[in-house]
Amino acid sequence: MWLNELKIAVVEKDVERLDTLLENIPTLSDAKEIENAIYLLKEATAIIQVLKDETAASMLQIKKNIDFLDATRNDKQNKLDITS
Repeated sequence: MWLNELKIAVVEKDVERLDTLLENIPTLSDAKEIENAIYLLKEATAIIQVLKDETAASMLQIKKNIDFLDATRNDKQNKLDITS
């Protein structure tokens, strides 16, 4: 049952389900089940790494956009403005 849920989570790239399944890893006794679990856990690790890299790239792009918007903002006061 756990192995089937892990397969589904990997195929769907469902990080929340993967996290839940990784918190509750059962004791596997069959060698084939252990082999499948190892393979699926490697795939889950690869999926999480890709998502982590995509998130980091998105965050960097957002920072660049914010810096650009801050640089082009026209809120600078005139140095000769004596009313402020």
